[in-house]
Amino acid sequence: MTTESEETEETPGLRASLEAILLVADEPVPVVVLAQVLERPKNEVTAQLNDLAEEYKIQGRGFDLREIAGGWRFYTREDCAPLVERFVSDGQEVRLTQAALETLAVVAYRQPVSRARVSAVRGVNCDSVMRTLVLRGLVEESGTDAETSAILYRTTAYFLERLGLASLEDLPDLAPFLPEDIEDIENENARP
Repeated sequence: MTTESEETEETPGLRASLEAILLVADEPVPVVVLAQVLERPKNEVTAQLNDLAEEYKIQGRGFDLREIAGGWRFYTREDCAPLVERFVSDGQEVRLTQAALETLAVVAYRQPVSRARVSAVRGVNCDSVMRTLVLRGLVEESGTDAETSAILYRTTAYFLERLGLASLEDLPDLAPFLPEDIEDIENENARP
């Protein structure tokens, strides 16, 4: 059995090995698994985990090492949780491009609507923008068109939530913002 001081330069010590594994773990890792992976006795791994947990606590780190649900895992320290939450939610606030906003508006007011119809209204291909809106959870598939078999799209409950609307009926009236000859314009854009 080798001790921490006898480790070679090529092999990290037990402490560093445990930290590295637990840093990437997305669920608690049982001591048995850690001992097997590190090829160390279970009691040695357990003792090192307890030492690390106590050390982090004494040092007042921004994280804790906890034994939960039959395994060990890093967790944000409780008093740091609000900061982490704000960081994570601020990072998710990604603004939509002008093209995405225009496409979303067409879907919202014309739903259910096909990609081809949205492209016709906008006058440009919107396939990639529609994929982005679907990935962001603002738009979803809602069946197929009976005549063309094209996939139809509609806005999601998340869309309503983000806009602060109870239902689609709460969308502002579009009529005051449209030109008088909107139908003629749409028909021209739909022609090949």
